[in-house]
This record gives sequence, structure tokens and C-alpha cells, in this order.
Amino acid sequence: MTAELVRGQNHPVSQSRVEIRVSAGTPVLALASLADEQGRFSGNGILAHPGARSLPGVESPGELADRHTFAVDLDAVAADVHRLGVLLVLPPGGPVRFGAVPASYVAVADPEGAELAGYTLTGLDAETAVVALELYRRQGAWKVRAVGQGYAEGLGALLTDGGLPALAAAELAAAALGTIPRTAGADATLATMPTLVGDLRAPQTPAQAPAPTPEPPDPVPVSGHPYAGTPGPGDTPTSPPTISYAHPRRRRTSNEPPEPAPRPAAAQEPGQAPRPVAGDASGWSMDERLYNQVWGMFEDLARTVAAYRSAVEFADSRMDRELDEALSDPRHRLGGSGNAARDTARARREELVAQAQAVLDRDLAQLIAESEVVEPALPAAYARWDNPVWHGHRTPEEGPLALRLGDLHLPERPDLRIPMLSRLPLERGLWIDNGRTGSEAAMTMDTDRLRRAAMDMAVALAVRLLAVHPADRFSVHVIDAAGAGSASLAPLVRAGVLAGPPAAGAHGVTQTLAGLTRRVDLVQMALRAGAPEDLPPDVDTADQLLIVHDFPHGFDDRAVTQLRYLADEGAAVGVHLLMVADRDEASAYGPLLDPLWRSLMRLSPVPDNHLADPWVHHAWTFEPDLPPQGSRVLDQALDRVAEARRTTRP
Repeated sequence: MTAELVRGQNHPVSQSRVEIRVSAGTPVLALASLADEQGRFSGNGILAHPGARSLPGVESPGELADRHTFAVDLDAVAADVHRLGVLLVLPPGGPVRFGAVPASYVAVADPEGAELAGYTLTGLDAETAVVALELYRRQGAWKVRAVGQGYAEGLGALLTDGGLPALAAAELAAAALGTIPRTAGADATLATMPTLVGDLRAPQTPAQAPAPTPEPPDPVPVSGHPYAGTPGPGDTPTSPPTISYAHPRRRRTSNEPPEPAPRPAAAQEPGQAPRPVAGDASGWSMDERLYNQVWGMFEDLARTVAAYRSAVEFADSRMDRELDEALSDPRHRLGGSGNAARDTARARREELVAQAQAVLDRDLAQLIAESEVVEPALPAAYARWDNPVWHGHRTPEEGPLALRLGDLHLPERPDLRIPMLSRLPLERGLWIDNGRTGSEAAMTMDTDRLRRAAMDMAVALAVRLLAVHPADRFSVHVIDAAGAGSASLAPLVRAGVLAGPPAAGAHGVTQTLAGLTRRVDLVQMALRAGAPEDLPPDVDTADQLLIVHDFPHGFDDRAVTQLRYLADEGAAVGVHLLMVADRDEASAYGPLLDPLWRSLMRLSPVPDNHLADPWVHHAWTFEPDLPPQGSRVLDQALDRVAEARRTTRP
């Protein structure tokens, strides 16, 4: 029986020799990519294409066609390769986007021809290159995952997103497509190539640069060294590098639907930045456009600060070099000329820093103006709790695209807060750290206050999830073995929106984990059998959220193993984990817990700079979004959820 996968779902691959079959609605180029555990491309031999069909463990098909077959030997794949991706690319001169052709189908089959798992690529639109599915290692075994990740800018954007410099990505894409890439000296520059993007799991579209700075010929790879020493086309060794920090999803292609014309704006002075407009990004719905716009603001802030820091570092290094040269010249040691040389070097440094500061101030002012327009326009799922949208919010008929977890900011402008949005359904569980060793802010707090703040944050996230989904779409379970979280949980208990009373004691822990583990097992079996509708009547088909408070109190080794299983396998079948825990207290379990911690996204109930962006790796300060002191917004949202559930039940 073939397992029919949906986007994000995985399935075990029990055989080492398999075939990957592609049936497309139009002639496409089918490629295979090899990547490391993080999905990054590095070195040579990362792409199997018609010009280089064989890589260790995989044989790619030949020329352009609407049907392809890959031969894969998983035992022969190199040990440092953890992901084998199947890429589909529309050829130049063919259809302009995947949304204009019938959906493609990709299947993994055994050598005898029996299909093990299949995936139909639905929901594509402006994409011209797509990662259809991937085979990946998981705890020593191989699995297949349905990906469906598309890129409107084509194969070059896909390779750049995987960590290749833009020039290398352009050359490799050209080789795969059978064309010759233009060199940097040709009349066309690499300004049309995408800049680096992070792991956002959202289709890329071309971008509108917020500043007129020229595109560098080779964007810096994601290496943890932001833009240091990357010369632009007109740079010299004594001038600061030019930096482009344009966001790929803030431009639109001609293939996208037309957006409503903005209201006429007042006349602007020549050279003045355009007035920001809420929803000024790509997307088919306003929610999607706002989501992409928020991520565009996030990336723009990351890159403009990176440009500023890089310019300051350049000014400092140039001043040091000039001072060294002045002091090493014996002529400057006589007659006081050394002091003049030092003053000149420092003056040049201050001039460069002032120029960089002026550019930073300009860009920050534009982002602040955009934030002031965007923040009030956000839907409830993206909005702060103090946003008036919550006063008129009603239970929706469809689930949201993403959820706000909190705010992010950088030290250059702490008052400029960027919403931290996470796509739904949650691909990773969340871990809210209630330990005092997590950050400097936590060190200054009383232990009881910190634990209460962490649980309040978990409850606020649970209420937000319930409020922005249709009635009965989410079931919330709570494990509070010692009963220490009863004060924070009171609003959920009072409203009657929990799947059951908070589980207490060892028996409650065992019963709750057993029920959710059984649900994961049954749904997985039903999906593998191709009969998701044939679940037992007692299985809740709604998404499940499990809040675990004060872990590891009340947990034995079996319970810990079940938690790890839910963290690893639950998200793909709608079971999500939200842990409130102190890692130091749980360290008694030793390495048994390490895989669990790594699988969760750590958040802090107090301001903490533990998060890094995927582009230039700044340390961002995260602050949770909590209701204002004394506000009843949580109670009102829960009352609406409870009322919606009463009216929808048969």
C-alpha cells in the first residue's frame, strides 16, 4: 500500500536500494542534491544533473522530460550526507511557473516497482524551481519527507538558499540548465541574483531593495562573519565595502496577482523614501502579504545593522593600519608629525563612522515608519495582546498562516520591535526556560516569580492558538505533576477549554502520555495505509497541544522516552509539545535528554538575546508577548472560544 504524503509528512524507507519516480505535468529538469544535516550545500559534487549524472549513491535521469527515474543506493551515500533532495526545475522558454501546469507527482518505490510513498505537489504558484521531496537520515535510519518548497527565482535561488555563494550558485545552475553563465565583467551583473535568505520555509519571490546601494558580486555565505571585507563593484581597498541587504520577498514578479492600488499619497520631496503601506509584499492573501512583510522588515533590520557594524569594523581596521604605518615611519617620530598622522587617521575613522551612522539612521527611520503602519494592521494571530483587533476578534473559520511568539530587537534600536512569527502548523515544539541560569535577566529574578512568568507565557501562547483557530481545531492537554502551575492555568480551567483536567501525579503523567502516543501511532498507521478516515471513533482528529509544566517532576524513564517520541514524531501528525522546564534541574537524566532539548525551540519568559537570524547571525533579544497588566483580554478570548465550541457541537 502506498503512503500518500502531504507537505511536511514523513515516512520510513525500509530498503537501501530504491527508485524515485517523477511524473510531471510538463517537461521539467529533474535533479538530485546532497546536503549536510542542516540542509546546507558545501564543496563540490552536491548536484546530480544531466551534465554530471552520477554522485555517490544516486544516478540522476537524463534530459528534459515529463517523466524521470532516479536510482538511489542509500548504503553508498557518503557518511557526511544527511539529505538527498529531489529538485524539479522548469526550463527556460517553457511554462513560466508551476502554478500554470498540472501538479507533479513524486514517488519512492522499491526495485521491484512497488511504491512505498508518494507526494502530489499541490499549492504551487509562481515557483520555477521546487524541492519536491527529500530522503534524510534519522537516528541511523532513512526516511522520506514531502517538502514542496518552491522558489520563484529559479534554481539559482534554491542553491543560494542552501548556502552556496550567489556566483557559485549561478554557475552551477547554468551548468545544470545547459547554459553559459555571464561573468562579472559582462553587461549584466549579479544584481538579479538573490541575496542570502534564511530558513523561512516560505516560497521566495524577487525583492524590492529598500536602498539604492549596488548589489555585491558575491554575497557572503552564512558563516557567522557578517559581511566583513566584501568589496562591491566600485570599492577600493581604502573604502568601506558596499552592502546589499534587500529582502527577496519584498519584490513582486509579473506572475503574481495584482494587489489593490494604495490610496493616493501626499506629494513627496524628490529623493524622499516612499511612504510604507501595510501588506506591501508578495502573497495571495493579506495575511500572507503581512507575514512576508514582517519577515522582510526582520531581514532588512538584520542587514542594515550588519552593514553598519561592518562599516565600523572597516573604519577601525583602517585606522589601526594607518596608525601602524605612521608609527613605523621614522620620519613621523621627529617634529611632532606623528601626532598629526594619528589625528588624521582618527578623523578619517570618525568620518566613516558618521557616514555609516547616517545610513543606519535613515534605514531605521524607514523601518520604524513601516512598523507603525504594519503593527496596527496585523491580524489577531500576528498581533500583540494590546492590539485593538482582539476586542472585535471572533473564532475564525480557517486556521492562520503563522503565530506570533514574541518580539525581537537589536541593541542599535531597542524600541524597534519586529514580531517573531512562526509558521503553522509548528514544525518544532517549544521549550520555555524557567531556570535562573538561562540569561542575565533571569539571574536577577526570584525563582518563584520566574517560574510563574514562564507558565503565564505558556498559557498566553495556548490561548492564542485556541483563539485563532476554528472551534475544536485544537485540543489542549496539560501535565502539571506537582500542581505548581494551578494559578497560571486557572483561566484555561475556568473556561473549560482543556481536553481534561490538568494531569497530576505519576498516574496522570502516564495516562496523558499514553493517550497522545497512541494517537500518534494510530494516525501514522492510518496514513501509511492510505486510509486516514478509518481511525477509531475515540481518536481526536483535532491538533493536540501538550503543555508540560515543571519537568522532570513526576517523570520516569518511560515517560521521558514518550516525550522524546512526541517531540520527534508528533508534529507531523498534529501533536505539538510546549515544555516549561529548567534544563539544569533536568540534567540528572544526562544524555538521555539531549535529543529532546535539541528538537525544541528555546524561548525565554524574560528578555534574552539567545536567538540568531539565519542571514548574518546577529544575537537578537527575544521578549515574550504577554497581556497588559490588569487586562482581561485572555479571559475574553477564552470566553469566545468556549462559546464557539458550545455552538458548534452537535
